[in-house]
Amino acid sequence: MNERHQQERGPRSERRAELAANLARVEERIAAACAAAGRHRDEVTLVVVTKTYPADDVRLLWELGVRHVAENRDQEAAGKAQACADTSLTWHFVGQLQTNKVRSVVSYADYVHSVDRVRLVTALSAAAVRQGREIGCLLQVGLEGGVPDGNGAGGGPTGGGRGGAAPGEIDRLADAVAGAQGLRLTGLMTVAPLEGPFRGRPRAAFEALGEISSRVRAVHPAATMVSAGMSGDLEDAVAAGATHVRVGTAVLGVRSRLG
Repeated sequence: MNERHQQERGPRSERRAELAANLARVEERIAAACAAAGRHRDEVTLVVVTKTYPADDVRLLWELGVRHVAENRDQEAAGKAQACADTSLTWHFVGQLQTNKVRSVVSYADYVHSVDRVRLVTALSAAAVRQGREIGCLLQVGLEGGVPDGNGAGGGPTGGGRGGAAPGEIDRLADAVAGAQGLRLTGLMTVAPLEGPFRGRPRAAFEALGEISSRVRAVHPAATMVSAGMSGDLEDAVAAGATHVRVGTAVLGVRSRLG
């Protein structure tokens, strides 16, 4: 029995050390980016994206001090959230969300980063009220079509696979969330576009998000979260004013995936 316990303990101990080292490197990057931007380190929250990694990794991250984790598939996230229910982690749902998954997501997610249409707002509100919860909502801005200029050019349909509402739809969407029961408008989110005018220009994309965020906050002052940046571009996001960076690979590494 003791031998079996030691065999199980060994790989877990090694994984813990690996995650600790990766977290330390990510922390150094965030701290350096904050210093370069003249920002305080506590202005940026690290959200570790744990998609495709097992619940035991999530628990190890908790033991190492991580308090915010993110998932993008309900089928996987629901089980992990239940397995880690005793950790009091803050759960962020960052994937494109279908209305038939809303009831499940609302049962564990504290924040949904991918609100991109009024129909989804309606579904989230109904589920949140039914379950007696209040869900923080971030509007996902799709920047593939650019941002409208003073003449109305740009900002068309987003296209691509990143998802998100076009910049011109954000004000209406913000009002919808702000007026919905069980929901709280907490901010905006984007992913650096793979096509369009911001392709290969993540900092410019994140700066555009910041400008849209300022516009939304003028009407909805509590919408202060700006979720942008991943493993490859978190420095650009911090420089552009992101309050939350979503980091997966740089923390969890490249390893065997689930399913």
